[in-house]
Amino acid sequence: MLKQVSVSKLMPQNRAYDFIVVGAGSAGCAVAASLADAQAGSIAVIEAGPSDAHPFVKIPFALIWLMGSRRDWQFTSAPQKALGGRQIKIPRGKMLGGSGSINSMVWFRGRADDFDGWQVPGWAWSDVAPAFDAIEALLTPASFDAAHPLVRRLGPLFGANTDTNPTPERESGGVFRFNMRRNRRWSPADAFLRPAQAKGVTVITGKEVARLGFDGKTARDVVFKDGSTIHARRGIVLSAGAIGSPTILLQSGVGPAQDLTAQNIPVIMDAPGVGANLHDHPGAGLHFTGKGTGYGVSLGQAAGWLAAPLQYLLRRKGRLASPTVEGGMFFNATGQGTVPDVQTHFIPFFLNWKGSRYAPGEGYFADICVCRPKSRGQMRLTDDGISIDFNLLSDPADLDLMVAGLKRLRVLLAEAGLPGHEGYPGADCQSDAALRAYIKAHCGTAYHPVGTLRMGTGDAPVTPRLALRGLENLWVADASVMPNITSANTNAPSMMIGHRAGQIIAKDAA
Repeated sequence: MLKQVSVSKLMPQNRAYDFIVVGAGSAGCAVAASLADAQAGSIAVIEAGPSDAHPFVKIPFALIWLMGSRRDWQFTSAPQKALGGRQIKIPRGKMLGGSGSINSMVWFRGRADDFDGWQVPGWAWSDVAPAFDAIEALLTPASFDAAHPLVRRLGPLFGANTDTNPTPERESGGVFRFNMRRNRRWSPADAFLRPAQAKGVTVITGKEVARLGFDGKTARDVVFKDGSTIHARRGIVLSAGAIGSPTILLQSGVGPAQDLTAQNIPVIMDAPGVGANLHDHPGAGLHFTGKGTGYGVSLGQAAGWLAAPLQYLLRRKGRLASPTVEGGMFFNATGQGTVPDVQTHFIPFFLNWKGSRYAPGEGYFADICVCRPKSRGQMRLTDDGISIDFNLLSDPADLDLMVAGLKRLRVLLAEAGLPGHEGYPGADCQSDAALRAYIKAHCGTAYHPVGTLRMGTGDAPVTPRLALRGLENLWVADASVMPNITSANTNAPSMMIGHRAGQIIAKDAA
């Protein structure tokens, strides 16, 4: 069992460090490790949530109980105009490891042309590929060895592309890779933060940041909601995620001046780009059911569920070893080209479409997520607090692609010879108009928010060196800096950004 390194929950007033990293999530853990490797000085990592020392964190399937718990920020979006005013859930991890401690652990770098397409100096594929190599040497992501047989049927759909290497680079399918070891979660806290602690990095949990303190345009302090303060001698790195990092800046007086003034927040810097460019992978899926299909609650599977805890404890196998999303596909929605523009997450479990989490039935679920969505939203300060508006499907092209994707998904699943039948939306939902209505009623996201502190040249709020433009001693390193979302799950790119950030900051702050 992995030894837990102790963390501090309390600290004296006005304690000082060379660098303070705000957020111990996927990127923040990598930042801390990279700064420590560079011997950049004394480092403190601040986490609003508790430690990850909870058995559910290590058990892959237990993520279903972590989401919505006290280890989840439990954000909710603003009403989505194109979705009939529906609000959607935004799970974000609130503990050491951040969302990397509650996610499905799916590991994809993205497409090479995702990074070339950012057109940000120093962030082309040739620049970031070595960083992916380095972090994968620590995390050792691998294909899930206990995948359900249904998942393995997706690989042969695309000819020579076997089920061992699905990738957004080409049409492919099968079992995904995951950052697990012996079918236990191997989180960024395990891979990066604990080794960094052994090198002297201080980790402080249970301290939620209220704002940053500035001396003119220079970031000097982190002010907590309990009123205590911690001082940064050389710099502060925001790694609180695409929701948390812009929230802290807005509360600190960095953002659109009109919004800040309306909320009586003194303006440190008018920065219209803070909170803009919010986007995520929109997704909607199909529910299949039938005896002898996927996992579910049924009399025939009662023995399997009863045996699952002991099976996992002794052999790290069985249903509790499943990260829920065991595999999927990348394909071109219309079938008119070979470049994938949608991703399918395949969950070999019965998901009840009628509302309650637990319901009798056996089945599986497969969705369609737009790899490179065009819709953009924003985060703003309002009288009610922070408004998180993805503005999902505001660009009609995203909805068109999802309609085409669901139609081809049905064809592909039929070609795979998967048993059972489509329980929802079912055979009556065939026309484009019916599919559009279904998507609008059920569309959510893949829980990959990005872009709210876009890096780039010109008017981008963050420079290519990850510094807040116009301010001193302040950097950002998390998914918020992505100009455009990558074409698959964003956990791996977030760690890559954190790893490179430590190297960049250690050099630029020297």
